[in-house]
Amino acid sequence: MATGKSTVGRLLARALGRPFVDLDTLVEETAQMTVAEIFRSSGEPAFRRYEAEALARALAMPDAVIATGGGAACREDNLQAMLTRGQVVALSAPPSEILQRTGRASGRPLLDGAADPVAAATELLRQREPFYARAHIRVDTVGKTADAVAAEVLAALPPRPRPPKEGQR
Repeated sequence: MATGKSTVGRLLARALGRPFVDLDTLVEETAQMTVAEIFRSSGEPAFRRYEAEALARALAMPDAVIATGGGAACREDNLQAMLTRGQVVALSAPPSEILQRTGRASGRPLLDGAADPVAAATELLRQREPFYARAHIRVDTVGKTADAVAAEVLAALPPRPRPPKEGQR
């Protein structure tokens, strides 16, 4: 949450010459309402169903760079699909930094309205950490520009296999 997934994802997609998919945008297009509206009208379980369906569609797109919401990787079936189909990158920041970036009215349903947003963010990250720890690549975003984070991710990616030259197999 608020670690720069969409911004860094766009930069990575451009650098790699690949399509970019923002999972929340895909969910909103499918549901015909915003993420916040889905949470308000139908709750988190409904949102997670939309999210899992959108993730399956996104993973079927060849070579796409996909920016997921922070909770998408916290369902075992989602995480397994992501880990087996590509490189999973976890961007991180501590709760205080996340709240500084988002502000009090963040537009993030799991934080907005919390009596103690720092405590809510801390607990959310504590619950999610075992899933995030399984990412192929982890990058701390504190004090870094989106360009610097993207460069760090690019440097950590394994080399892509090159197609055989004509006449070679």
